[in-house]
Amino acid sequence: MKAEIREIRTCPLCGQTYGAVPALSRTDNKTLICPDCGTRQALRSIGVDEKEQEQIIETIHRHTQE
Repeated sequence: MKAEIREIRTCPLCGQTYGAVPALSRTDNKTLICPDCGTRQALRSIGVDEKEQEQIIETIHRHTQE
């Protein structure tokens, strides 16, 4: 069985460390960002306000905790 090696990264947008698969920033299509910032960018692109973005991210965290 192949062992999964997680690289710990620091998000250049929010400064948080994360070990999940990174998202690709929508602003330049080059920068790797944390999944939460990737979700925020996606939600912002469809007009979701910041308060609702945070509620959605909290819901995601509640349902994906390992």
